[in-house]
Amino acid sequence: MTKPAALDGIKVLDLSRVLAGPWCTQILADLGADVVKIERPGVGDDTRTWGPPFIKDADGNDTDQASYFTACNRNKRSVTIDMATPDGQALLKQMAAQADIVVENFKTGGLKQYGLDHESLRAANPRLIYCSVTGFGHDGPYAERAGYDLMIQAMTGMMSITGRPDDVPGGGPLRVGVALTDLFTGVYASTAILAALQVRDRTGEGQHIDMALLDVGMAILANQASAFLNTGKAPGRQGNTHPSLAPYQDFPTQDGSVLLAIGNNGQFARFCEAAGHPEWATDARFATNTLRVKHRLVLIPIMEELTRTRTTAAWVALLEDKAVPCGPINDIAQAFDDAQVKARGLAVTLPREAGDGIASITGVASPLRLTATPPVLRHAPPALGQHTQEVLAEMGIDAARFDALRSAGVV
Repeated sequence: MTKPAALDGIKVLDLSRVLAGPWCTQILADLGADVVKIERPGVGDDTRTWGPPFIKDADGNDTDQASYFTACNRNKRSVTIDMATPDGQALLKQMAAQADIVVENFKTGGLKQYGLDHESLRAANPRLIYCSVTGFGHDGPYAERAGYDLMIQAMTGMMSITGRPDDVPGGGPLRVGVALTDLFTGVYASTAILAALQVRDRTGEGQHIDMALLDVGMAILANQASAFLNTGKAPGRQGNTHPSLAPYQDFPTQDGSVLLAIGNNGQFARFCEAAGHPEWATDARFATNTLRVKHRLVLIPIMEELTRTRTTAAWVALLEDKAVPCGPINDIAQAFDDAQVKARGLAVTLPREAGDGIASITGVASPLRLTATPPVLRHAPPALGQHTQEVLAEMGIDAARFDALRSAGVV
């Protein structure tokens, strides 16, 4: 018997697109919520065309559907509605009146003209939890600006601490390899929504959640932000090394590189013993982490000379049973081929029956592992408008009315 999902019975109206909002709603969908994604008729979410790469059909040929969209829209039902039309607005208001949660990422005030802003929808549904995702929040001098992950990474200082220092080859600011601020905003938004559901259980009232990429971008600076706030000194880029730990970086080997993430004195001592240099652990320059950071420019070169004497695999084999954090630096193909990744079932293929020649779509499994209410993988990422008639029928719209709406370009 299938176990009940954590959010069974929760209805989400997803008015968001691109990444931060859809990432949030995919988390809710994986936890069992019924997420209805609203898209523009004939166009859909912008990321449907953000390719290459594109999803392949059953014959292995590229389709016109970008793989980007599939990363954050699993388990959702796609409905196409033109919110610029009065009939479209009426449909969305009816959906919101029956929903538990609305997630949107329009510019500040952008939905007011359609009567789909928080105040308007809350008047009809006081239990509604309404989550807005914007670049800069709903107040302050930048509230009207559009916000994008790359811009936020630059503005918050994330790029100033990512990459190699200016004075070394390849130095200069870099963005993180994925849209980190968008992704974290989605995670924070889903957390806030779950908290609001708990509050609603106590009070019967919904609330407005104001999520800003800027706020999240500053928050995820984490220890780097607290270092500045408590010392007044802005940290800089230092490649793969750590400002507060050593040795904590990549090292050259006979055939590539190995990553050592030594976080305490015991791990360092065990590394030194296994590597044949136990004297390093008691050296007055290296005996504590603070000393190792202070004498980093002495320690790292002698360690690099040593790590070049073995292959990456040999170092991993030597250290893996010594409780010394150590591993290869994989590309993504190697990562998905890793035995532990396979054992955890982190690549999941879901069938799709949308009549578009795409038989299945593969994605990354939900990392949420709840023993009593595990995530449920019900639907592959949907084709554009795949569930429009199905969802509208659930709202009481019969075939004749649906055909009229479709003829008018509303759906």
